[in-house]
Amino acid sequence: MNAEHKDPVYGYAGHILRINLTDQSTELIPIQKYADKYIGGRSIAYRIFWEEIGPNVKAFDPENKLIYMTGPTTATAIPSSGRTLFVSLSPKTLPEMVSWSGLGGWFGSELKFAGYDGLIIEGKAKNPTYIFINDGEIQFLSAENLWGQYVHETQEMIEEIHGKDVKSFVIGPAGENLVRFASITTSNDNAAAKVGFGAVMGSKNLKAVACRGTGKITPYNIPKVLELRKTVNTPPMRTNPIQNMDAFEAGPNVNVKVPGGMKQCQVSCSYGCNQHCNRMLLDVKSGTSVKKKNRVEKCVGVFAMGFEENCGWMPNQTFQTEYNHDAPCKTLSGDMEPPDMSDPHAAELFAWRNADTVNFWKGNYDKGNVMMDLCNQYGLDKWEVTVGLFPWFAMGKKEGVFDGMDFGMEIDVESEEFVRHILKIIAYKESEYGKILAEGMARAVRTLGHEKFGKTIYHGRYSNIIKGKQLDIPILLETAWGDMFHWQGRGYQSAIDITGWVPSSLQLMLSSRDTQTVAHFHATWDYYMAVKDDPYHNRLVPQTVIECEDREIVKDSFTSCEWAAPNHYWETMECEMYEAATGNSMTLEQMTEMAVRARLLFRAILIRNSGRTREQEVNAIYPGLTYPDSVGLTTKWEDWNDLVDLYYEERGWDKKTGWPGRDIYEKYGLKDVADEMEACGKLPL
Repeated sequence: MNAEHKDPVYGYAGHILRINLTDQSTELIPIQKYADKYIGGRSIAYRIFWEEIGPNVKAFDPENKLIYMTGPTTATAIPSSGRTLFVSLSPKTLPEMVSWSGLGGWFGSELKFAGYDGLIIEGKAKNPTYIFINDGEIQFLSAENLWGQYVHETQEMIEEIHGKDVKSFVIGPAGENLVRFASITTSNDNAAAKVGFGAVMGSKNLKAVACRGTGKITPYNIPKVLELRKTVNTPPMRTNPIQNMDAFEAGPNVNVKVPGGMKQCQVSCSYGCNQHCNRMLLDVKSGTSVKKKNRVEKCVGVFAMGFEENCGWMPNQTFQTEYNHDAPCKTLSGDMEPPDMSDPHAAELFAWRNADTVNFWKGNYDKGNVMMDLCNQYGLDKWEVTVGLFPWFAMGKKEGVFDGMDFGMEIDVESEEFVRHILKIIAYKESEYGKILAEGMARAVRTLGHEKFGKTIYHGRYSNIIKGKQLDIPILLETAWGDMFHWQGRGYQSAIDITGWVPSSLQLMLSSRDTQTVAHFHATWDYYMAVKDDPYHNRLVPQTVIECEDREIVKDSFTSCEWAAPNHYWETMECEMYEAATGNSMTLEQMTEMAVRARLLFRAILIRNSGRTREQEVNAIYPGLTYPDSVGLTTKWEDWNDLVDLYYEERGWDKKTGWPGRDIYEKYGLKDVADEMEACGKLPL
């Protein structure tokens, strides 16, 4: 098939490409069918999902579709705009639900250069296949020689076949073997990992999608793009030298001496980004090769190096003031300017809060690098491995729950050989326990026996804020929808206080996956002061959660980066990005209306396809909130339900069911959605 390459609308390439693997057919869909109401990215993907994937489809069915979308700022060089989105039915969430996953790298820009704003991948190939998009020519090619290869080797083999200028996203052995937490990977180890979309690709016999684009994307206002490059993230434009150190340091929680020293530099994750917030470790030990290699790391991966304490926290990671509101990515990159100490709240904002002592495993630089490299190469979600799997082994062994069980070798989370063994049997589904663990931790413990293997209490967690205080927690750090605790005051990043973990938990309850990797809760210091004494009965909490949810949709539609947005002191930033890219003006109110429309679509899909109700949501999130946070606080059932009432009232949804009514759908131009919801009995009475 040959695409017609006409002058694109500013900021857009012009078409979404449908790829049917079953009959090897393709179709072009004009982007303007969706762009006016949904802009791009996640919003358009939700609309396509709503129209094309019905309630009875399962994640590994050929009828499930992998929807990949860029946004109008992608490939324009507007800062932080290179990230892209997948939407599909997730095999990892519990139960299976519509979800999304972000991807950095250069593939999205290359796809737009080839003439496409997105992909709809459907059906199932008869044999292992990969797709090659060469401008307007689409080829279905045999992946027999790629099948079974590691992630990096797959990328390299594709470049050997088609040239170094080709960009690709690929899966590893875990995706091929339908491991439910398998990832999709592109350049520099950028991965869409959180909801198992690598297994969706594997279920379709799709090893990779490669692309070469020789066209261009022209932003409407190039001087404005250049201005944004100097103001978004307020980059200091410093050089990025290689640093030589004698220890791996990730703050007070992870400080691992490295024999012979270590080297690192910082890199950006996507096309056009002016910020370096990924850490590249140089010449580290590989899990799949005798040669040293370079590996990109961020966030949870550092805890593979050592996990004796949870992740600490400073309020400035969550709360902003007029004086101190640098993008969090500047903290990660080390380029953050010194705090403005004229800020009356500076001392509180930058007060480090110690995390809990958990004693999972001691520092070991080589073992940690092997663990993360194996995740990269097999194509496994690092969060599930680092926060779920290995802490479960560490805590469970100390509490004696694995006595008499044979995992193929003695359980020892301090051992590199044990790490290699467990990740291998999962990626290839070797042995009874390899197959069970490949289902993801939430499903695995239910297969083994939830009470014993999920809820047994670990007695080795202690507060570092209240010295000597024991904080009991279950051996599996599971919260809602099969995810592990994150920014919720328990488990990983336990140090965040109640003003942050209450709204973070509300965000998760209303979603289908951990939101705090891509949609962190951000608020102003005024919010903090207003709710700190009682976050359950103050309308400012649901109002701010709604603002975060809506801005999350905005940044995933335009697209921009979670670490750059939202900026509470530059509310029109994305509006200015959009106008620079497309030439179309958009007010803050219009941008919010688009986000609410997309959020309603997401809600409607959860209700229609997965039977989402208030009862389901509350019972998914609440059990985890009965375990203590880092100072021993828990949540009462009545308080949590009062907060849920406030949220539904602010959204205008029915409090009994949690469902939007016809009036809400129609207010945002979704009469067709309301009609279908009424036909299937999913409107409140």
